[in-house]
Amino acid sequence: MTTQDLIDALRGANAVRFGEFELSHGGTSEYYVDKYLFETDPHCLSTIAQAFADRVGPDDKLAGVALGAVPLAAATSVAAEVPYVIARKQRKEYGTGNLIEGRLDEGEDVVVLEDIVTTGTSLVEAIEALREAGATVERALVVVDREEADGRQTVEDAGVEMEALVTASELLADRDG
Repeated sequence: MTTQDLIDALRGANAVRFGEFELSHGGTSEYYVDKYLFETDPHCLSTIAQAFADRVGPDDKLAGVALGAVPLAAATSVAAEVPYVIARKQRKEYGTGNLIEGRLDEGEDVVVLEDIVTTGTSLVEAIEALREAGATVERALVVVDREEADGRQTVEDAGVEMEALVTASELLADRDG
């Protein structure tokens, strides 16, 4: 699967929009990648899941950062035939009150999946929660690296190698396309 296949799938899901957008960290951008459009489009979700599955091994466990990366983790889990857990941003006030949902054993190698990285903060919070729960986390796979706000550096400073399926530079290279 090529980077262009992924870009075509994102565009085919109408997930890349141009205009003036406020981002979750408070900044603004001339483009927006709508994760809910690409994660709810069957073709796009399947394309992303296969690209992620090609990058994980049979002994890896996946973790999806709640809420956005849970569909990615579920679809990739099926495509790669490996289990996954969900990393919550905060404990729920009922039930088990877990930060990590699903079965996670001490010392398991976990590859964290994330939809879009801008600042890297939510990804690092999930990595820390997984590590506190006993996981070994050395890799993260993301759909889009916006290549801004030091997101990649923040993730790498946490001791995690981050691989993006698509970077903003690649996604925007043919803006008229």
